[in-house]
Amino acid sequence: QVQLVESGGGWVQAGGSLRLSCAPSLPTAITYAMGWFRQPPGKEREFVAAISWTGDDTVYADSVKGRFTISRDNTKNTLYLQMNILKSDDSAVYYCARAYGLGPYSSSHHYNSWGQGTPVTVAS
Repeated sequence: QVQLVESGGGWVQAGGSLRLSCAPSLPTAITYAMGWFRQPPGKEREFVAAISWTGDDTVYADSVKGRFTISRDNTKNTLYLQMNILKSDDSAVYYCARAYGLGPYSSSHHYNSWGQGTPVTVAS
């Protein structure tokens, strides 16, 4: 079974940047709509950003607009999340997910495969 694997999480000071990556554990010939979600400590999982199958369309949570950028390289089967001007409220475990269809989708109900998550800690 193909799994999604996130990387790039870590510790950073407020105002800093991180770039997350997500790739399948095995090559896949199918291109999916993709998304990033996060779960802060003690809170529910929440939507962060999503990108269409082609990469032409994106959608963001209001809390990250202007600071985060989602992108994908379909030649490498890799999804990215560039996170700039990080705040302590961005501290969470970040998950990538994929969905059938064109996308982008902000609701988790569309997604049928999830990674294990990568933790991000922003120190204030």
